[in-house]
Formats: sequence, structure tokens, C-alpha cells
Amino acid sequence: MATKLKELPAAAQELTADRITELFMQYCLENNKKPESVYLFCKQNGFVEKDFYKHFSSIDSLEKSVFVTFHNLAVSLINQSGDVLTLGFRDKLLTYYYTYFEILTANRSYVVFALTDSKNRLNGLVKLKEFRTHFKAFIADISAGYLKVKSERIHKAQQDALEEGAWIQLLVTLRFYLDDESLGFEKTDLFIEKSIRATFDLIDITPLESVIDFGKFIIKEKMR
Repeated sequence: MATKLKELPAAAQELTADRITELFMQYCLENNKKPESVYLFCKQNGFVEKDFYKHFSSIDSLEKSVFVTFHNLAVSLINQSGDVLTLGFRDKLLTYYYTYFEILTANRSYVVFALTDSKNRLNGLVKLKEFRTHFKAFIADISAGYLKVKSERIHKAQQDALEEGAWIQLLVTLRFYLDDESLGFEKTDLFIEKSIRATFDLIDITPLESVIDFGKFIIKEKMR
């Protein structure tokens, strides 16, 4: 594994969710597959199943939580900066993107394994299901007050569209990142900056539904 999510004492007394996640990613990379069972995974790593089940219900639930772990770490790092409180929605989103993709790069070997290990790329989206929920909640939080619509019904529809559009944009960026072969993934950084700027410009002049339809088209083409 490239980089540990969190440095732990050599003689840690408690088996944390982060430590189990780290061991899981390590197993996947060393064996080019995920563990076949909780029992075998625990046995190989020297802890009992009971400790595993304190944090996860299955190997699949652990697998789906990995990108949530990356997300939570990104949000935590962002919140440690007092400057973020003064930023608007667009700049908060940019800050999140740069932080999140930096974390992905620190763990790129696993990211590539998880999202490109199947001929059917849609299977990779299943692993992002829980992350999607957390990401959209994050967008709802940082976009509070961005939409200026008086009607509660219209505002809810627009907010839902905004969150879904943000998720689609993240998927497009993630796909670009996986294909990026530039040094330091500098093309991804440029893509993030330009795509977010263009998206906000589009939102200002185009109904959100049109932006989302375009995004879905791009995702469909990329997933072929």
C-alpha cells in the first residue's frame, strides 16, 4: 500500500476501523483480490472476528467504506484550516477536490485496483455507493444559501439537482484521474480547476437539469 491513512503506534491496544481498512487495502494489493471471507482475513492479520464486527458487518461493507474513509479524512483536513470558513461554495468545492484527490494519489494503487479490476466498470460504482451518500450530504452543507429561490418546492428540486450534478461531476473527474498519465497528475489538477469553473458558469446561465443531462451523457460514454 502506498501511504497509511493514519500513523498508529506499533503496539496499538485497540483495533480501529482505520487499521482494518489499511489491512484490507494491503491484502487486496498483495493478493490482487479482496479477502474471500471475514474469517480468513482476520486469521491472516492476527485478530478475532468479533473485533472486525465491531466496525464492519462484512467484507463488502468494508470495501464500500474505503472511499468514505478517504472522504472523511479530506473533510477533516479541510476543517482544520480556519480559512475554509470564509470561502464560498465554489472555493470550498475546489478545496475539497484538491484534498480528496491528493488522498487518492497517496493510495492510487488501491484506487486503480478497486475501480478498474472488472471488465464491467459499473461494478466500480457499487463500491462508491456509500461515498455518494456522504458526498451529497457534504455538498448540501457547503452549498447552503447558494441557491436563491423563494419557493420551497422549487428550491428543493434545485438543491437535489445541484447535489446530483456535483456527484456526476466528481465521477467524470475520477474517470479522468484514472486515465491520467501526466507527471504528478497535473492534468487532473487542471481538469478540476477548469471543469468546476465551467460548471458554475453553466449553472448561472443554464437550468441545472440540462447540466445534469449532459453529465449523465459523459458518464455513459466514459463507462463504455
